[in-house]
Amino acid sequence: MTTTTTRPVTAAGPSDGPAAPEPVKLKHRREPERFALIGVWALVIVVFSVTTDRFLTEGNISSMLGSQTVLLILALGLLIPLRVGDYDLSVAATLGVSAMLVAILNVNHGWGIVPACVVAVLAGALIGAVNGAIVVRFDIDPFIVTLGMSTLLQGVLFWISDSATISGIDVGLSDAVLTNTVLSIPVNFWYAVILCGLLWYVFDYTPAGQRLLFVGQSKDMARLNGIAVGRSRFLALVASGTIAAIAGVVLAGTTGSADPNSSASFLLPAFAACFLGSTTLKIGRFNPWGTFIALYFIVTGTTGLQLLGAENYVQQLFYGAALIIAVILSKLLRQRNDRRLQNDARQAALAAASADATTDPKDNA
Repeated sequence: MTTTTTRPVTAAGPSDGPAAPEPVKLKHRREPERFALIGVWALVIVVFSVTTDRFLTEGNISSMLGSQTVLLILALGLLIPLRVGDYDLSVAATLGVSAMLVAILNVNHGWGIVPACVVAVLAGALIGAVNGAIVVRFDIDPFIVTLGMSTLLQGVLFWISDSATISGIDVGLSDAVLTNTVLSIPVNFWYAVILCGLLWYVFDYTPAGQRLLFVGQSKDMARLNGIAVGRSRFLALVASGTIAAIAGVVLAGTTGSADPNSSASFLLPAFAACFLGSTTLKIGRFNPWGTFIALYFIVTGTTGLQLLGAENYVQQLFYGAALIIAVILSKLLRQRNDRRLQNDARQAALAAASADATTDPKDNA
């Protein structure tokens, strides 16, 4: 990352007095640690490629990329409230309700698959809106609100499903999200990549994305600068609920059924991917491509260990350890970035003061 601060340059010529001072340039910073996770990921791939012949096969690669699409979409939705400094613990339950609505409407009530999916996504948006309204209107910690909403949705999930798995969802949904392939990879993986690119563009190249970042860094400062903090937080939670519901639709299409017990297992891995992703590419910031890399780093590790004969519980160990390490790293790196920004501001102020002290006597003369 290059950090450069310039001072205004005044027009000056031979007859206008002394030349304007040169812009103050701060030290160029490369931050190679931004790519550390990518390097470790490459190393893990090499190790498993050498230790097992089944790792780098086309079938295994396709399986790794396609099987985690639901989790990747859910993590990308979770990124948005994290970007504004809020938590949404209800995303996994929203995913489960969405998948179950698709199954109930399509299988039990004979709805077409398209309107069933539309209703499921709208339900996710409504859940996000309720979360956002409570958080903003009553100024309650989103951690508490969304935790309560998650528990409530789990109850709703078992109620509407009668605690039973519903199978037999229209195969058209499976064709749309799983059966068809592009480059031998299930098409749902490419949907997730498109969503990843869309979020990257919004976060980095739109005023809305910059507002989300500003709110996440300091809500009070953002409010003083005229940003509608409450609206940003509300819309972030609506977006996370909507995207979680889309993940539920993809899950229903992937499995062809809806299980009331399946959604809870997605929450911890989604948080692990988001926090670990904030330690790469853009350190200290929740970013979509970092989340993509972090998720598939974890998937690569768990898949490789399972191919080597590890038990299934190793996946839980991997996700749990990744989340703890990622939170610690994220905290440390963010503190270091804050110190660097403060140091840069101090250097810029000192350099500006020094330039003014050099220029002012000549101007007075």
